[in-house]
Order: sequence, then C-alpha cells, then structure tokens
Amino acid sequence: MTIFSNILITGASSGIGEALAIYYAEHGAHYLFLGGRNAERLAQVKEKCESYGAVVQTAQIDVTNREQMAKWLAACNELAPIDAVFANAGISTGEETTDNIYRTFDTNVIGVLNTIIPAVEIYRNQKIGMKTIVLTSSIAGYHGLATCPSYSATKACIKAYGEALRNQLRPEGIQVNVVCPGFVKSRITDKNTCPMPFFMSAEKAAQIIAERVAADVGLIAFPWPMRFAAWLISILPNRISDCIYASLPHKV
Repeated sequence: MTIFSNILITGASSGIGEALAIYYAEHGAHYLFLGGRNAERLAQVKEKCESYGAVVQTAQIDVTNREQMAKWLAACNELAPIDAVFANAGISTGEETTDNIYRTFDTNVIGVLNTIIPAVEIYRNQKIGMKTIVLTSSIAGYHGLATCPSYSATKACIKAYGEALRNQLRPEGIQVNVVCPGFVKSRITDKNTCPMPFFMSAEKAAQIIAERVAADVGLIAFPWPMRFAAWLISILPNRISDCIYASLPHKV
C-alpha cells in the first residue's frame, strides 16, 4: 500500500488524528506535521511517533485562524514537501447554545477550509510528488439529526464539499478523499451517554482510513452497517425518517 512520506494532520492530539499519526509513523512516514489545541497531548503523540523513527513537528494551532493556518502549512511545506493533508480537526457542540453553534461551525467548517484552501494552492505550485487531501466528515453527515443539528450540519457540509472537490481537482492530479466514520473512540465519544453501536477503537479506524486512502476510495464510510442505515434513512420520505430520528437517544 502507499505510504506517504510527509504528512500534515490537524486534530492530531487525540482520537483519529492521533491514531493516524502513529499509524503512519509506524509504517515508514518521514515527516509528520501535527497540529492540535493541547500542547501536552501533542507532545505525547510526538514522542510515540518519534519512537518509530519519524521526524515530528508539532504546532499548538487554532484552525479557525485563517492567516495562522496558511503560514503554518507554507512553513511545513518549505521544510518538506507535503504529500498528504488530513483536515481532521473537529468538535462536538454539546448544548445547542448560540456560542456553541458558532464555535461548531467555525471549527468544523471554517477550520477545514483554512486547512484545505492553502493545501490546494501549495499542491498547484508543487510539480512533483503525491498530492492528497483527506477531509474528516461523519456518518452524521448523511442526514440532519435533531439531537445534534449543528454537528450533523457541519459534517454534511464537509461531506458534500469534499465529494465535489474530488471531481474538481482530479484533472489537476490532486486526490481528495472524504472520511465518514461512525462511533470511534475519541474525546468526543467519551462524552456520549447514548448507545454507540459498532463502536471501534481509533487505531482500527486509522487503519481503515489509511488503507482506503491508499486505494483512493472517494467516500470512506464505516462501519458498513451504519453507513447503510444512514444512507437508507436519508432517502426515505421525511415523514418516515422524522419518526425514526425522533426515537433516537440524545447524542452529546
């Protein structure tokens, strides 16, 4: 399978981002550029990755800061031409207050744009090497959930944006993959009190993502029973899907 040499990952201090960093370090990545909000957790991830021989640069960075993100990506690419960018940073909303709603959209949508747009510009000026962009959405992006409207709306946005971007950038030799995981062990799911069917470890999720990105699967949605159920409900008449979603337990 394809292993990237120089990889940039946002949201790398925990969950899927951390697991991806460790996976690629273990499988021979050279440079890892890891961004996250928590410096202490980033340092721990850096130590784990360096134990496999990777060169790791960390940045305590705010993905909602457009200028800061553009400068960071440019600096990383100058040090080592980036092969793959994982726009993975994301948050849950919690209570649907005004501040939390804006915070969710700022991080989950604007934060992704602040990662992807500079990456595309870098790739367009980069004549050689692999050019891959991976956006983390969610199974929740298949249909708006009344229990978490802001979160599901942001993930639906990223899913649609990534799918469209894939076809737009393909002629330029830029690969785009969209990831829609179900319930994966993370700081977000740690807060959940509702049932989480097909719950899996971040390590297993990272392996699935890495293998399918290497195979250039456009939409990486898993586990398949949840993907099928989400897809099926999304195509049902609203009268039926409303009844189904109304019966679901609350998702924090």
